[in-house]
Amino acid sequence: MAATLAEARAVMVEGESGLLAIAPPGEEPVFEPALRRLVWRNGSVAYLYSADAPEQLRGSQHHFAWCDEAAKWRNAETVWANLEMGLRLGPRPRVLVTTTPRPVPLVRRLLADPRVAVTRGATWDNSANLPQSFLDAMTATYGGTRLGRQELEGEMVEAVEGALWSPELIERNRVEAASLPASPYARVVVAVDPPVTGGPEADACGIIVAALGADGHGYVLADRSVQGASPDGWARAVAAAASDFEAERIIAEANNGGDLVALVLRSAGCPAPIKLVRASRGKAARAEPVAALYEQGRVHHTGGLPRLEDELCGLLPGGGYVGPGRSPDRADALVWALTELMLATSPMPRVRAI
Repeated sequence: MAATLAEARAVMVEGESGLLAIAPPGEEPVFEPALRRLVWRNGSVAYLYSADAPEQLRGSQHHFAWCDEAAKWRNAETVWANLEMGLRLGPRPRVLVTTTPRPVPLVRRLLADPRVAVTRGATWDNSANLPQSFLDAMTATYGGTRLGRQELEGEMVEAVEGALWSPELIERNRVEAASLPASPYARVVVAVDPPVTGGPEADACGIIVAALGADGHGYVLADRSVQGASPDGWARAVAAAASDFEAERIIAEANNGGDLVALVLRSAGCPAPIKLVRASRGKAARAEPVAALYEQGRVHHTGGLPRLEDELCGLLPGGGYVGPGRSPDRADALVWALTELMLATSPMPRVRAI
């Protein structure tokens, strides 16, 4: 059983670690794709199922089941119930579940079940079979992040109770590049939350690229934040992001530095007009209306933005922050970007009688 029949065939049967590849020589099963089954010499038969079609399991009965990536199944609870009811052959029916431990109800229930034996494996445990360049890239990109702990370390990372964002909320609205709006974006901005001080120990400079689609939805396109850069260094990173994404405006928080922030950005050759914004409320208060846009399904992350998402999931109502680092600089830049694109209002023309 996989999320789809295509995945069951490509990964579980024909993949590099699939049933056909790992069978001892001379004992390979015969795969019959049209019938969705594998047949072994001793008469054993395995059938392929899709979590997208839970009703297929009704009426079937089995000795054993192998379920892959159950944490991403749609209809997971219905599928699991139908599967359990058909595991009634032989003296000891059993299920093997291989999955990334995402904090979804089915995985939580399995981990809490005393009948379930749990084994864990990290990406590094398989390092002998993986390119070093891949391991280096995963460490550089996802090391120390919530997503890295989940995907690379095999740890189930629970959401922070009461946080404005949750991993499930972000995941529900995520899109891939291929599914982005076909028509040009109505607006693209780069938002920057400059650090108060410089140096390697300074807070990161949050730099987020976001767009307003022709469909009225917001799209978070990139996290170009930099750590430990000089004012000229982070300003050049902002200029590069604005150029790469053809941004129409740069939104810069000016609470710390005032007009000097605009001067540094202009000296770095920023190719777009600069709008300075000043915070009159705390980070969490500014973030709450933006979090509401996510709840409405109107904001989408394009691909993975792990460090930004870790910060979002650490923001609490009332001003608390329990995410990585001392300050949610990436999250603050995102809030400025989406506020500009989706929440800022322009004064309406008025006619007044004299």
